[in-house]
Amino acid sequence: MLHLLKRHPIATRAHFDFTLALTFALPEATLSKRLYPGLTIDAWNGLGFVCIAMVQTRQMRPAFMPQWLSGSFMLTGYRIFVRYKTQEGKVLRGLQVLRSDTDRAAMVMLGNIFTHYRYEHATIGVHREQGTLRVHATTPRQDADLDVVVDAAAPDDILPAGSPFPDARTARRFAGPMPYTFSYEPETGSIVRIEGRRRGWKPRMVAARVEHSSFFARQGLPEPMLASAFMVEDVPYHWSRGVLERVSAA
Repeated sequence: MLHLLKRHPIATRAHFDFTLALTFALPEATLSKRLYPGLTIDAWNGLGFVCIAMVQTRQMRPAFMPQWLSGSFMLTGYRIFVRYKTQEGKVLRGLQVLRSDTDRAAMVMLGNIFTHYRYEHATIGVHREQGTLRVHATTPRQDADLDVVVDAAAPDDILPAGSPFPDARTARRFAGPMPYTFSYEPETGSIVRIEGRRRGWKPRMVAARVEHSSFFARQGLPEPMLASAFMVEDVPYHWSRGVLERVSAA
């Protein structure tokens, strides 16, 4: 009966000090093999996209609890951009979770009880100095190590070298995180969707350099290309309770 708890049954709120989201492009067919039933790749020109999000989170708590009972942590998350068609026929854009890492053991425990987000414990450092932001994550088995540097002083709307996007406007269509997150409940053949609501969500493009990322190689994926990097700061966030829908593909 544990799967009944994993449906994100409690509305949750938090404050994001910052979110740094890197979007990587891979062949659509390569990512399609990793999707849950009922989901399709949110593709562009034959490419699919994976977001690595780094989020400094404060005051996370069930929506009915007071702020003084909240918790704070760092998160690095790996998600595929996907689409889902509801039973009513509405197409939603969102993300399928591949992996989540956090620097708080309590978040690993609670996250894996109440969600399918696949939390692992990691050592995550955040350093800001002289206009530079650096996020460094070390995982116990080195399967999701990460080292990213952002030059906050660089001009906005500059795409990474080799980006498949023709312009910043197109890149913004894939500026994660997205409003919906999707997971799968194999016990009932159902998709669980969680809607995130935020205020003041105005991501700006930044110049990011990936010094190291072990995730793609450890997952047996080809080397991806960095398509875009966006950052947003000081955002209140609210997650609704999960919504369960059976999928015909199951």
